[in-house]
This record gives sequence, C-alpha cells and structure tokens, in this order.
Amino acid sequence: MQSGSQAGKSRKQRLTGNRHAGYGTAHGGRAHVAPAAAGLTEAEVRAGVFRQPAMQTPVLVLNASYEPINICGARRALVLVLKGVARTEEQQGATLHAQRMTVAMPSVIRLLEYRRIPHQTRALSRKNILLRDRNTCQYCQVVLPAGELTLDHVLPRSRGGLSTWENLVACCHSCNRRKGNQLLGEMTEMKLLREPRPFSLHTSRHIMRMIGSADAAWRKYLYFEAEGAA
Repeated sequence: MQSGSQAGKSRKQRLTGNRHAGYGTAHGGRAHVAPAAAGLTEAEVRAGVFRQPAMQTPVLVLNASYEPINICGARRALVLVLKGVARTEEQQGATLHAQRMTVAMPSVIRLLEYRRIPHQTRALSRKNILLRDRNTCQYCQVVLPAGELTLDHVLPRSRGGLSTWENLVACCHSCNRRKGNQLLGEMTEMKLLREPRPFSLHTSRHIMRMIGSADAAWRKYLYFEAEGAA
C-alpha cells in the first residue's frame, strides 16, 4: 500500500523555476502589493496578469501566419502543444515536471495549421466577462484573481434583467452583496467603471496589446515596434 501511495505522489505534477512575468522574486511572488511598490504600471495591474495561478497565466496564441488571435491559460496552451496542434514560440521561464517528461511552460504558442477566425463576438461566458473587464470589479475598481470575483447583473434578474453582454459585469463579492437587487439609479455611492459591451474582435486585440505591453516576449507579435517606427 505504501509503494502505491508513493507512486501516486510521484505522478503529481509540480512547477519549478521562475513564474510568468510578475511572479518572480523581483516582484515578490504573488503577494498582493500596491502597484508603486512592485514597480508595475497601472495597465499591468488592471490586466490581472500578476494575480493568476501558474497554470492560468495568460499565453498569447498566434495563428499559423503569426497573427495574434487569442489569449488562453497556460494549462490549455500546454494541452495544445502536447497534442501537436501548436508549438511553443516563447517560454515563460517556468518548467512543468511530470513523471516521464519535463516541459517548458509557454508564453507564446503558434497554431501549426491556419485557422479562419470569424469576425464576431465571443461566446457569453464567465471567463470572457472577466477577461473583458480585466479581472476588475466594475464598481470599486479592485483587481482580483478570477476565483475571488463573481458576475453581477446591472439590472437585477429579480427586476427583469437578462444575462447579456450589456447587463453582466465582473464584481467583487463585497460590492455584489452591497448592491443586492437595487438599481444603480437608486444608489448614489455605486457607479459603473465603464459601460459593458460585447466582447468584440477590437476588445480582444486591445486586451492582447495591454497584456503584451507588460511582457517583452509578446511585444514583437503585437506590432508595437511597427507603430513606434511610424
């Protein structure tokens, strides 16, 4: 029985090495520090890049043509690489150790076959709402990990509100409890940070560029250099 337990433990994956930008010792690990103390820009903090667990750190996805088309979590990126659907173009510095293999954690991956990307909004989901809102409570503007946020219906469901892009926002639990089933017009101390809109292709590219400004490995794929030369 003991050998079986030890074998089970050996199969558990573990991460070593430096985390994705913002996780290393230079930034004090995952501590929730003020932007000024960590030397981070407002955009970096608002993007939530530095608050994600290692397997959920953002990875830039490129089409076969090297066009940036998406952001996914590190776990999903590893699955695509191991299945032979994509290859790692840039590494983030961490290493995943499994029983039979060692894999470098990707920061940028590229699909091996070209995918036609329709110019339409993304599927309505909790993940995409949080991504659109940059992991930021749309009432108090605090940035939190995905697990510490919920979704709020701007027009409460009890008063006819629907689950749509225009009526769902990222919200911390404290603001969610405080708002309850009230309308914003009935509250003087709570206002929306921005008007909620569908997650369009423009929104997706804007978020990719925002996160990319904090990661040197992403910059050459997001056309920063081309704009600087213009």
